[in-house]
Parts: sequence; C-alpha cells; structure tokens
Amino acid sequence: MAGQTDPSLSIFSGEEVEFMAEDEMVEIVPNMRMDPLNMLCGDFGPFYPQMATQVPLWLAIAMKKRGKCTIRPPEWMSIENLTRILEAERDSQAAFQVLPFHYVEISSLLFEYAPDDIPDIYMVRSLINDIRDVRFHKVETSLESFEEAHSSAVMVKDLSAMEVNLVRPFVGRALQAFYKHGSPELVPNPDGMSARRLQATDNIPRIDWNKFYIAYRLLSHAL
Repeated sequence: MAGQTDPSLSIFSGEEVEFMAEDEMVEIVPNMRMDPLNMLCGDFGPFYPQMATQVPLWLAIAMKKRGKCTIRPPEWMSIENLTRILEAERDSQAAFQVLPFHYVEISSLLFEYAPDDIPDIYMVRSLINDIRDVRFHKVETSLESFEEAHSSAVMVKDLSAMEVNLVRPFVGRALQAFYKHGSPELVPNPDGMSARRLQATDNIPRIDWNKFYIAYRLLSHAL
C-alpha cells in the first residue's frame, strides 16, 4: 500500500504521523528520583523509584534511552486482546475493530526503543502485523463496491491515523478512475481539490518544538 500512495495527495508523511503519535500518554516505572519536569505542554513528575506514572511517549522514550525507566506496554497490546481483535477483524468483512488511533505508531516505537519491556514481543509483533494486513485487505476489497454505489464519497469508520494516511491517496485515485469511465460528472474538480488541500494545510497543527528540548531538560535535572 505504501508504494501506491501519491505524496501530493497526502497532508502528512509517515514520519509526521509518528511524530504526532509521540504525544500519546504511556505509563513508565522510573528507577531514580527526579524533580518535576515543567514543560510547555504540561508538568510531569515528580519521579520516584518503582512508582508508576503517566508521561507522553516522547518523554518515556527519552528516559528509556538513558536507562532511567521501564515502559509498561498499553493494555491493548496484550496477547489476549490482540488475539481477540484479530479474530474479530477476520470474522467481519465490513466493520473495523476499535483500536487506538495511533496504534501502528505506538507499537512501532515501543518495538524499536523498549523491546525488553514487552513480554512475548515476537508474538505481539506478529499479531499486530496480522491485524494491519487484515485491515488493509478489507479496505482494498471494499473498493470493488464503490463503482456500483455511484457515490462521490467514501466513509470508513475506525481506521487508525497511519491507515488513513496510507489509504486516502489510493482510494482517491481509485474513485477518480471509476467515475472517469462511468460517471465523468462525479470526478472532483482539480482546482477545487487544490484549494481544499491548501485550506487543509493551513489547519495543520503546529509542531510542538518543546520535544526537542527534552535532552536539555533531563540533563539539567542531573539524569
């Protein structure tokens, strides 16, 4: 799917979607004592050894890299829950199971930076990959009904951020191809699409540059 996307039709790159996912809260268990961190995006801490606390994923990764904490995987990443979700995805060809909006990015970052904190990581990784494959396949097969529906819009519920980012350009091109041959009047106006893209770009959330100061803040607190 990634190779089929058209960058000109996407608002965010994969890296940008992952960057936004780093604001999701996760639970860590510090192994040291540290005063609170006062950030523009909020205050986190104080931190005490072996006392779990909630922090953004980017902060958890920064502390993990310095050996200052362990990261507790979210409950949805348990083998039991992922197995249930995979079975439900396979049983229903129309509906998508509810998962965290950034489940792809969160799991990818945890696999990269905290593999030792994830029990049965190989099984967890395999289940998440299977879930992604099933969900992408369901989106692809649903394209077959678009031409028969004679609709100029597509509504798919419960897709994740990365799935939407990958699927949107592919679906847009598929719909244009369908209607170009069957219903030319339904093909979107390129000028109108460009204007909407510019408007959407203006509404992109500003990057929180505070993340880039985490190393300085942590060092200033004698990490």
